[in-house]
Amino acid sequence: MSRPPRKAPRPRLDGARLTAYDVLDGVSSRAAFANLLLPQLLRERQLEPRDAAFATQLAYGTLRAQGTLDAVLTGLVSRPLAELDPRVLDLLRLGAHQLLDLRVPAHAAVATTVDLTRAIVGTGASGLVNAVLRKVAAGGDRAAWLERLGGGPQERLALATDHPRWIVDAWRDALGGEAELEAALLADDTAPEVHLVARRVARDRLAEESGGEPGPWSPYAVRLRGGDPGRLPSVRSGAAAVQDEGSQLAALLLTRVPLEGSDTAWLDTCAGPGGKAGLLAAVRPDGVRLTAADRAPHRAELVRRALDGVDDVEVLVADGRQPPWPAGSFDRVLLDAPCTGLGALRRRPEVRWRRTPEDVAPLAELQTALLDGALTSVRPGGVVAYVTCSPHTAETVDVADAAAAREDVEVLPVAPLFPEVPDVARGRYGQLWPHRHGTDAMFMALLRRTR
Repeated sequence: MSRPPRKAPRPRLDGARLTAYDVLDGVSSRAAFANLLLPQLLRERQLEPRDAAFATQLAYGTLRAQGTLDAVLTGLVSRPLAELDPRVLDLLRLGAHQLLDLRVPAHAAVATTVDLTRAIVGTGASGLVNAVLRKVAAGGDRAAWLERLGGGPQERLALATDHPRWIVDAWRDALGGEAELEAALLADDTAPEVHLVARRVARDRLAEESGGEPGPWSPYAVRLRGGDPGRLPSVRSGAAAVQDEGSQLAALLLTRVPLEGSDTAWLDTCAGPGGKAGLLAAVRPDGVRLTAADRAPHRAELVRRALDGVDDVEVLVADGRQPPWPAGSFDRVLLDAPCTGLGALRRRPEVRWRRTPEDVAPLAELQTALLDGALTSVRPGGVVAYVTCSPHTAETVDVADAAAAREDVEVLPVAPLFPEVPDVARGRYGQLWPHRHGTDAMFMALLRRTR
């Protein structure tokens, strides 16, 4: 009896490219965050360091360049991209990114992407991917494609820096013109350093333990050039944590101005997941009780974990728009308001394409209500620090200006409280930028309740 013919062996899939694809698929199919999903996959799959670095470059680079990649692919596919199988579209983006932006030989980029398509989607789809990617390769590199796509100066800038046009316009408004615009947009495309915060350990000791360098702005910051911070003993114990240096400054803003009268009750009113509350708990003077609240029970639980073992803290599930505590209960209040997250595009590259202009107005309405609640919660003479991880004017200056228009509110200029930080002033408020400060683009306002 003759044996049945042997099937052709299935090609061994490239581990780095498969991991990058799985990140793209998680982002597009489950709205996952790449900065959470990718580290999980790298731990599970135990890729060699070189492959792990390539997977990271592929995943983040493809997500970041999605708009430009789609502009190229649109003219090469016979139907709208939205009608493609989402898996095929992610694979086309993955292959096109290698061809346009990375020094991957065309035959390798096409062949490995076709193998992935055949294994993940099927043979029929692999033919489409092969044909389209060969057209991408024939069109040259990114510069050649940008020239071919044309458009006006602003459209070309948006494509060249991998930003939606509406974000380009918002950045121009926040910066006050064109002078720094391209530098700011390009800084969003640069992989950030890892920043640590020394909460219950000396900064010099943390720098020595991690091999990092003290941060230039926060007295508690350490900046790392690489490595897994989760393996550090101080991070595992909770004595230190991963926290952007800009976020550290936003928390420290609350502590910088002296108060007249009592100073024993502090509140972090949108505290989840607990990073800023952890720093406030570490730097507060003796005798200060910290209350940390979040309206989402699961986020309040994250705050509890961040403050585990810390004395004189209280964690509540509470909505800052309708404070359950009596008016004027606190001397200092931190409001790190929910926002678009556009200030952290370096860390979450997919957010630039996930967010839309229509998201801004509802968030600004929420921020305004939360700031009203924070001002109700603070006593006369006390201060509220309003911060967001976004430079968008509608959720920063406009919200703060509306609160400052009240008769019982006084604005305290931010820049004099950070004399060590250059170019931080945004009028009476403060604004950090990746291209200026190497931090996320944090907005900071400090408001005193006068009566």
